[in-house]
Amino acid sequence: MYTFRKTPAKSVMFVVDYDDARRAYLWIDDLEKASDARFVEGMARARQEQGTLPEGTITSIRRVR
Repeated sequence: MYTFRKTPAKSVMFVVDYDDARRAYLWIDDLEKASDARFVEGMARARQEQGTLPEGTITSIRRVR
């Protein structure tokens, strides 16, 4: 008989909302750092500077999974 084993998540996904109703997604691979709100905000700003997240005013960042 086959039993399903749930494997732990390897990354954490966040939804980033902008003031003009746009939405983008952000993945963080480090599970410990993903629980730190300041780290996540800093990562979002850094990814905006790199160009992987769209420019604009971020209104909220929420964890999705």
